[in-house]
Amino acid sequence: MSALIEADHLTRILPAIVPVTLVRDVSLTVGEQEFLAITGPSGSGKSSLLYLLGLLDRPTSGMLKIAGQDTSQLNDDELARLRLEHLGFVFQFHFLLPEFSVLENVRLPMRKAGRLSASEMHDRAASLLEDLGLAGHLDKRPDQLSGGQRQRVAVARALANDPHVVLADEPTGSLDSKSSEQVFTILKDLVRERGKTVIAVTHDMDIAARVDRRIHLVDGRVVSDERVVQAAV
Repeated sequence: MSALIEADHLTRILPAIVPVTLVRDVSLTVGEQEFLAITGPSGSGKSSLLYLLGLLDRPTSGMLKIAGQDTSQLNDDELARLRLEHLGFVFQFHFLLPEFSVLENVRLPMRKAGRLSASEMHDRAASLLEDLGLAGHLDKRPDQLSGGQRQRVAVARALANDPHVVLADEPTGSLDSKSSEQVFTILKDLVRERGKTVIAVTHDMDIAARVDRRIHLVDGRVVSDERVVQAAV
């Protein structure tokens, strides 16, 4: 199994009069087709670790490799390119642009990457949305969709550039139970059917019990990293 993400003694300290350690000496390796949950109490550093792994923040110390590339010497533009090409993001609040249609929101990362023609971007965005059950909503604006539908658009946007890894920060945290289950199933299918790796921060222990691997943080430090044994049905 190839390593997609390699973290070696990652630490993130927030400068202040009294410095705050958000992530403390974390080492881990994430491979292909893993569904991994990051859990822990409020303030344990879950999202801070996800942002480090997703190149949305820089560590104070330690090393991070993405697809074998050491990120420590990359400038902001190089980090943005690596993030655009290898990583996709789903957040608790979808962050769709309200002035654009659903289809246009999904096309945005493809436009930034600049690899496809206009017609290819349209077809790929439409295909992703159709795969996620949104075929009849391509021209709607985000405010015309339900919360669960908006989150599915966010998943489609995360997949726009066919990333190796999808990072999700509390992706079901603002949804009702039915929509939460739909989004969880979609994330699981990304691993099983599309061969993606999914790293999800969650406080929902029902979801955490149904992933492949669970990393539990306390005070910014990994206290357990274990494979999840699925209960027989």
